[in-house]
Amino acid sequence: MRIYLVSIISALTLVACKKESEKPKVIYEEKATTEERKVDSASIKIADLPILMDGTKYLIHPVGDVRVYEDYKSVYGSSKTNQVSYAISNYNRYEITGYFDNLKFQHIDSTTVCALTTQKVQIQTVTYLNTIAEKSKKQILVYSLVDSDTNKDGKIDQNDIKSLYLSNIDGTHLTKISDDLNEVVDWNVIETLNRLYFRSIEDINKNGAFDKNDKVHYHYVNLLTNDWTAEEYSPIN
Repeated sequence: MRIYLVSIISALTLVACKKESEKPKVIYEEKATTEERKVDSASIKIADLPILMDGTKYLIHPVGDVRVYEDYKSVYGSSKTNQVSYAISNYNRYEITGYFDNLKFQHIDSTTVCALTTQKVQIQTVTYLNTIAEKSKKQILVYSLVDSDTNKDGKIDQNDIKSLYLSNIDGTHLTKISDDLNEVVDWNVIETLNRLYFRSIEDINKNGAFDKNDKVHYHYVNLLTNDWTAEEYSPIN
């Protein structure tokens, strides 16, 4: 019986320690100083081989950093040369996934390469809306990315709040459609209405985490308009 009680206490202690170690996605207080953790590594700026999505005329070059550690282990990708990965993204027909810093766009008849943004971001997914393009001839990309260090740890990465953006197929007219400090949960497209619907969650109790006490927002964007303004609606009420 004593052994059984000790096991239960040990398990509860592990759970408590795990909860205490979880980092919030949002920190509202400004830190007086930010200390960067020193890592024995080297960063190499590279671009993946270009991607040409079906029906488009723009090459897309994902750009990012490969971080090489002393033991020759890399942070991103799975393709390895000399024990170092040089892949920063994956491509599956109409979607690019990964963790990369930027995209460069190049028309197939030009040598000019233009960057998506000059802002510090981490792009996680890029989706081409091919069904909208087939119907309306308007070629649009949807981005899931991080654009701010919301947890104040000195880095912009997957531990920060994820936002939703749109752009034209050449990277122009980059537009944020989700609200600041709202974590995007998911999105989909209703082709019949030419609308993109998405859900996001707001940390209304300002505890730095997203939980059952926070508020879920519902929005849609008319993809055929020029300004791509998100309209909020309420399917619950």
